[in-house]
Amino acid sequence: MKYGPGPLTKVLIVLIGLGALASLAWNFFLKDKWLERQGDKPAVVAVQATPGEPAKPAAPAKPTGAAAGRLGSATNPLRVSLVSFHGYAPALVANGNSLKTQSGSIYAKLGVNVEFVINDDIPTLTTLFESKAAQCAWRTSDFWAQEQPNLRNSGHDARAMLIVDNTQGADAVIVSDPGVAKIEDLAGKDIALLQYTPSHGMLIDAIESSSLTSRAKKQVKTVFIKAEEGTAGVRAAFVAGSVKAAVLWDPDLSLALREVKGSRIIYSTKTATNLIYDVIVCDQRELARAENEDVFQKFHDGWLEGTTAARANPDQAVDALVATKEYFKLLAGKEGKPFVKGLFGNLVWTDLADNARILGLVGGVNHYERVYARFDEIYRAAGSLANPKSPVITPQESYDYRFIKSALQRNVKAQEAAAKPTQTFSDQGRATAMAAPAAVTKPVSVNFASGSAELSKRAQQVIDKDMVPFIENNGSAYFELSGNTDSVGSAAANQALSQHRARAVAEYLEKQWEVPRARLRVSGFGSSRPLCNEANPASAEMSLDECRALNRSTRLAVFAR
Repeated sequence: MKYGPGPLTKVLIVLIGLGALASLAWNFFLKDKWLERQGDKPAVVAVQATPGEPAKPAAPAKPTGAAAGRLGSATNPLRVSLVSFHGYAPALVANGNSLKTQSGSIYAKLGVNVEFVINDDIPTLTTLFESKAAQCAWRTSDFWAQEQPNLRNSGHDARAMLIVDNTQGADAVIVSDPGVAKIEDLAGKDIALLQYTPSHGMLIDAIESSSLTSRAKKQVKTVFIKAEEGTAGVRAAFVAGSVKAAVLWDPDLSLALREVKGSRIIYSTKTATNLIYDVIVCDQRELARAENEDVFQKFHDGWLEGTTAARANPDQAVDALVATKEYFKLLAGKEGKPFVKGLFGNLVWTDLADNARILGLVGGVNHYERVYARFDEIYRAAGSLANPKSPVITPQESYDYRFIKSALQRNVKAQEAAAKPTQTFSDQGRATAMAAPAAVTKPVSVNFASGSAELSKRAQQVIDKDMVPFIENNGSAYFELSGNTDSVGSAAANQALSQHRARAVAEYLEKQWEVPRARLRVSGFGSSRPLCNEANPASAEMSLDECRALNRSTRLAVFAR
């Protein structure tokens, strides 16, 4: 896969000029500023311009410490940097449909003052913390894995302390080419996207996990849209037909699907439900102060109360967005409030039980830590770190668990809810899902002794490492688990053996990893579905032995429900 030019800091230097373009951006419906969710920026904290006016210079840092009052007080509110994204509506609801804490609001009742600052130009955490413009900021869990090493290099550090939303359909790979039905069909195609965003990470993960050969993976032609054009630029390229595939997130995702006749989603976070999370990250210096612990606890708990309120009254959440963010005011004016409300269906505002489940606090996998580790690996390989020699930070070091543990200890109902499965699976559901093509197929080299279908310890380790995380990523999917062989031996013997081997893997997944049997269809294809042409392995840049090894794989095909 082509990853384009060097580190993120070089790619996004153009963001310096965003402030000067603010008036033009507003006049064009903010199309070039919508959710540039993964930016980098020099040490300037831009102030959002009023529509029609030139950009204002950076505001001086507000007083802090004893002179300003205790953190979380009326004179020194806890300041949190956000962007114009509907995933943060619950926080605005908790603040009384306002950027600043209003009398009678959830935060006011908890006794903490919070000020949300909209920074659509996305200053770095180093910039925010050095200027004291904010003590906390949003980040996606994958991008946090990029930025924390850079933050440490600058002499600062932070911790995630709250998961606020989980995209489940809001990020997607979309196509208009009728010949593209799955990720593997992207080989040789142009696909537009913004570099080093969560959606880009999703695409990298999907292609690396696919059954494409190494050569075919390089043939996926990523077209990186300029950062200052934002997702609107990606959408424009797709709508104009200059590319037949794009990676987008809402609302440009929903708008593009509506504007391009015959366009459709081939892979999204509606299938990869456990992949992209928005988190709140806070300055470690502030988190470490004993006198601030109660402030951060109230901030944490208040946001989750706002989530409950927003879920109960989504119209209020729409009103909160329109009242506080110019982008949503314009969007609602052009598309209507029902369109804004419809965006909520593609993500989950995560409540206390969701946080506990995602963090593995009631048993099961810690999805946050798994994603953090996975994307640290992905982005280092892609060259997105400002300093490739930045320290590897363990996922455990990246999160402050005090606040979720305290809240969970006080809420038995949330503990019980977190322990329940979020998805249900059935034989009928599997049959329906598998009526459509697989979205992506992952080959895994599960080795067996010659003529045997018994799993060795090494084979189990391969399943644990290479297959289980893929299943966990795709939390709502059904899977076809197929055994495959090379062309050596008789077709009948190979078919029977491949069926037995696939069944052995399925039984292991069911017993050891509690994968519901209804999620799996077990098939044996023998040598009938080669991934590599053994008669011409050089066409895939492989030796014959490598070609045969690829064909002797247990494959996991993903079917979206």
